[in-house]
Amino acid sequence: MGAAREESSSVAVERETLNKVPEVTAYFWIIKVLSTAMGETTSDFLIHRVGLTNKPGLVAVVLVTGLALAGALVLQFSVRRYVPWIYWLAVALVGVFGTLAADGVHVEFGVPYLVSSIFFGVVLAAVFAAWYAFEKTLSIHTIVTRRREFFYWTVVMTTFALGTATGDMTAFTLRLGFFSSGLLFAAAIAVPALAYQWLGLNAVLAFWLAYILTRPLGASFADWVAASYRGGLGVGFGVVSLTLASVIAVLVAYLTVTKKDVSGSEEG
Repeated sequence: MGAAREESSSVAVERETLNKVPEVTAYFWIIKVLSTAMGETTSDFLIHRVGLTNKPGLVAVVLVTGLALAGALVLQFSVRRYVPWIYWLAVALVGVFGTLAADGVHVEFGVPYLVSSIFFGVVLAAVFAAWYAFEKTLSIHTIVTRRREFFYWTVVMTTFALGTATGDMTAFTLRLGFFSSGLLFAAAIAVPALAYQWLGLNAVLAFWLAYILTRPLGASFADWVAASYRGGLGVGFGVVSLTLASVIAVLVAYLTVTKKDVSGSEEG
């Protein structure tokens, strides 16, 4: 019995150290913004290649992307600790699929961006409420159980859909264009950062507010560079997607080698 208790205790301690999310460093925020940008341009590239009027083709794109995301999440859930390339692959695919899902609601069903933004905002609030009701914490430093990991990725996917709808709302519905929308969200994301630094805003709240805003921030500037409308530079969605993917791959490889986004308790 004593040996069993000691084994159980050691397993519990081990689980507490195997956080499935990277440390929140500058690298985290850089790759997160880049992945949101890549998700936006990749989605737009696929949609434009297939054609908005080609409904079977669009459905096929969504299904293939959804299956790829499901595979990435299965892989993410199967590992025992944070693995950079697996984690960021899942994030990148969430970015693509989340954009396709949010755009599909607008294009296929004619739902206004304002309505979809409110809808995804309500869904996100409900997921946060359920997460806190079960776990009594929303901290990403404690993603050490399957249930917490499930809540975490549900939030991540919802924030991508919400951010996509919100970014499109400012660019199209409010007619700000991509660049002005990017500036708007850059100013908005500075608010929780400054409030945390100078006003003592709760760290978890500050993190999630900033996390939500990374989506429309990255997507707005990516569209500005790639698109040839709404004041865009017209570089091209495919070119921008490949460039962003290459930068992300280099950064993830660097983190894999250096482990700069892994806490000391998880190294080894």
